[in-house]
Amino acid sequence: MRLSQMLFVTLREDPAEAEIPSHKLLLRAGYIRRIGSGIYAYLPLMWRVLQKVSQIVREEMNAAGAQECLLPQLQPSELWKESGRWETYTKAEGIMFSLIDRQERELGLGPTHEEVITTVAKDMIRSYRQLPVNLYQIQTKFRDEIRPRFGLMRGREFIMKDAYSFNENEASLQKSYDAMDQAYRNIISRCGLAYRAVEADSGAIGGSASQEFMILAEAGEDEVLYTEDGKYAANVEKAVSLPKDVEQSPFTTYEKKETPDCNTIEKLCKFLECSSTNIVKNVLYEAVYDNGKILLVLVSIRGDQEINEVKLNNELVKVADQYQATTLLALTVLDENAQKKWTNKPLPMGYISPNLEDEYIASGEYIEGKFLRIVDKTVVDLENFVTGADEINYHIVGGNWNKDFKLPQLVCDIRTAMIGDRAIHDRSQTLASARGIEVGHIFQLGTKYSEAMGATFTDENGEEKPIVMGCYGVGVSRLAQAAVEQSYDKDGIIWPVAIAPYHVIIIVPNIKDKNQIEVAENLYNELNKIGIETMLDDRDERAGVKFKDADLIGIPYRVVTGRSLKAGKVEVVTRKSKESQEIEVTNLVETLHNWVEQAKVND
Repeated sequence: MRLSQMLFVTLREDPAEAEIPSHKLLLRAGYIRRIGSGIYAYLPLMWRVLQKVSQIVREEMNAAGAQECLLPQLQPSELWKESGRWETYTKAEGIMFSLIDRQERELGLGPTHEEVITTVAKDMIRSYRQLPVNLYQIQTKFRDEIRPRFGLMRGREFIMKDAYSFNENEASLQKSYDAMDQAYRNIISRCGLAYRAVEADSGAIGGSASQEFMILAEAGEDEVLYTEDGKYAANVEKAVSLPKDVEQSPFTTYEKKETPDCNTIEKLCKFLECSSTNIVKNVLYEAVYDNGKILLVLVSIRGDQEINEVKLNNELVKVADQYQATTLLALTVLDENAQKKWTNKPLPMGYISPNLEDEYIASGEYIEGKFLRIVDKTVVDLENFVTGADEINYHIVGGNWNKDFKLPQLVCDIRTAMIGDRAIHDRSQTLASARGIEVGHIFQLGTKYSEAMGATFTDENGEEKPIVMGCYGVGVSRLAQAAVEQSYDKDGIIWPVAIAPYHVIIIVPNIKDKNQIEVAENLYNELNKIGIETMLDDRDERAGVKFKDADLIGIPYRVVTGRSLKAGKVEVVTRKSKESQEIEVTNLVETLHNWVEQAKVND
């Protein structure tokens, strides 16, 4: 491509809207332009990158035996109501764009396609002889983000590859899942990116086993906890670990103590001269289910630990059927307004005990009359612990379960794993932390959607069974920006060769020099002819401007037809290392061809 003929505009200053380096650079380098909040136009350079990422994804999916299709973006609400996710996506998480058409039909713009693909399977798959099958698409998706940010990282419109496997049983699903796991590793490696595969929470998609693929980058939104031996890695929302050991309690007898102005763990420990590991802290949450039922949840956890609200949310979804509900719409710490609305009298906040009386709860049509009491595993074995006395400025010391306080039946792991915690698989290993950008997520869905939507098959014994499903997503546009976030410097983007919009940029410092132009034209034609995608900067601009633009847009190799032409050579600069060398013009095409092919393997 000749730069003089290209829609190419670069910016010297960072746009005010951009928050992270990759967002700034993609805007400055003319790859994307903002059209609206969370909505971007992919300009020619960006579209080439996206096409290359898509092609790598397509090749690896095809190699794994998946078949490409294209599913509708516009989806009837009936499908989502059938699966039980309409309320979750339009109200609880609120991420689906929904609309009413002229026939008064309710529709949604697809953030994901489980319902659509399950409907296809329900209509077309009849026998075990048709299984397994894996269908995938590369499609534009939509999410009504509360706060769109970071450019393509968290936009309201984005490009994604999603695949769905249909299997006869769990063993067959595991094979499909493993094949997708390997395909994803191949995809990210071929794109030239450093990544980590981590255990993850399944979220609203559901299912059992779940794994995320994180591009390692300082600006990553997700925290990854891992061990140096390489045997464990998980998103902090999912991570498990062993907390530090409990220190011996200084209290040996049960006693109610006055603890003035000790409504925080720090103040309490200082006043009582005890460890935070001796304390049972109690936190009240308000949980709202999809049937309108309000539940007040009392969570007890060790004083030095924090509640993982993703884990807590999952536990509350598990018990939803006890309240004639299917999913959770909202989970928040009980604030002052909720206290006034749902309680009969002021709560002793900061001094609550695990035995807080149910009488505090006001009666009402939507409010459940009892606290749901949940304890984290960290407090189950505590002895002679400290906890609230249900009275402002008073605590209990020397408390014990099933003697002074009834241990709730619902015991769960709802703590947040932390840096420095010991690993469960090896106590000598401790958890370290890294930041990551999620670009891929694979799930073992099981029969969640097939049972809800009636997608069945007949097995070899003639018995009708629900199809066992898997789901596998890659954010194509997200991966492209993550590549920039992982690889840039003060001068601009550094694209891996495999997904760079062009492999080579030839710069003519002086377009009035006939020799420079002639050599550049010949090299441009020869390189493109053998498949080395090449740009020719033939603009009537100063050489310094051209060099700055070349660095900014991040083309892997820069060729300059300058002063060295007198010796039959051109200057070649490698963008990644900034290494410069002079190469004979007659050897350049072969040299660059070898470099590009080798870089695709080694990046």
